[in-house]
Amino acid sequence: MNIFKAPIDTSKKPIVWVLGGPGSGKGTQCDKIVAKYGFTHLSTGDLLRAEVKSGSERAKCLTAIMERGELVPNEIVLDLLKEAILARAEESKGFLIDGYPREKSQGIAFEENIAPVSVIIYFEASSETLTQRLLGRAASSGRADDNEETIKLRLKTFLDNNDLVLAQYPDKLRRINAERPVDEIFAEVQSILDPLVA
Repeated sequence: MNIFKAPIDTSKKPIVWVLGGPGSGKGTQCDKIVAKYGFTHLSTGDLLRAEVKSGSERAKCLTAIMERGELVPNEIVLDLLKEAILARAEESKGFLIDGYPREKSQGIAFEENIAPVSVIIYFEASSETLTQRLLGRAASSGRADDNEETIKLRLKTFLDNNDLVLAQYPDKLRRINAERPVDEIFAEVQSILDPLVA
């Protein structure tokens, strides 16, 4: 029996897509979810960086793609996600998929190849708030790509694609106002996750 054919049983291991623009605070909330619920936090960016460091055949291919400034093909991202989920399927209580899907086709492919998503948590904040937060982060981190023009462009790209993703899942989508104190936001997160793990 091929292990990669085995879908994840989401009735026992919820799969949660965590979406939100850059600066929405979703990283902070993911940390709190992991601490409380024992979920595994998977960020596609982290998985790609780890794969590149591994020096595998796939890593060489990824490095070439990134050096050309192109987006990594979705099949590769999905494979990395699937491998990471299956590797931790035994011990994990659930999965947080952070910042994925970024576009409509990715969501469809994820559900076909891995498992249906249990719930989507979208940390919602206005473009103005996100821009201010990112500019504040840029001032302290000195990241060159965080100037106002670049940030506005990044946010527009994110929001345009994200709206299409969200529109696909009206029944599974939970919007959370991310312009509030961290603990207030987490209280709402718990009200969404508690029924899933009960």
